[in-house]
Amino acid sequence: MLELTDSHAHIDDASFASDREAMFQRARDAGVRHIVVPAIDQASWQGIADLCAGHGEAHAAYGMHPIYIDRHRPEHLDQLRSWLQTHRAVAVGEIGLDYFLEGLDVERQREYFQQQLRIARDIDLPVIVHARKAMDEVTSTMRRIGGLRGVVHSFSGSLQQAEQLWNMGFHLGIGGPVTYERAQRLRHIVATMPVERLLLETDAPDQPGACHRGERNEPANIIEVLDVISQLRGESPEAIAQATTRNARALFRLA
Repeated sequence: MLELTDSHAHIDDASFASDREAMFQRARDAGVRHIVVPAIDQASWQGIADLCAGHGEAHAAYGMHPIYIDRHRPEHLDQLRSWLQTHRAVAVGEIGLDYFLEGLDVERQREYFQQQLRIARDIDLPVIVHARKAMDEVTSTMRRIGGLRGVVHSFSGSLQQAEQLWNMGFHLGIGGPVTYERAQRLRHIVATMPVERLLLETDAPDQPGACHRGERNEPANIIEVLDVISQLRGESPEAIAQATTRNARALFRLA
């Protein structure tokens, strides 16, 4: 049996309300032994804490997602620092910048991103980073603040941008998009990147792979991502599974 880690899955999402236990069982049957569950806003923290308390394979990350910037309040930053000091967490996330969607306050995004990076640095936790149309600024911000480690999830940048992240000690989270043949740039990066910087993810319930196009995504579907990466790299699924789970265990300090 493979031992896999889904480094990014929003399994607290309401779309799993009717079959969450069955979803967990399908994940176990697929070999998924660890699932990192990132928050999107302050209101989601307690639900994620409760979910992870009841499922040993689920690991909480707490933060404020840039897409939901209108939900965030300055006091939530102080609450995040306090929450992380009193609740077990494997990372600060999901945090970052999103310049793809229109209408999101750029300056507020920057402020919340920078403050959460500082919290992660001070508490010595890795960060789970969202970056859409903002990769260069995300990288330069993390470099300027310093003392950070983590993963840029659903990486979609260039080889040069990937190399900058590797040189900073960051990982790339790779999921469903790599299974699409049209994703040639991403596939080339994944085929040649240092395996020590690779993490598997699903971003469930979003970003299903090519075999599940239009469906709700879930952690068990990480097998599809594994198989495609195995083919691209010319390595066995077992080797990729072992390497990526080893990477996740080290980054998130999983048992």
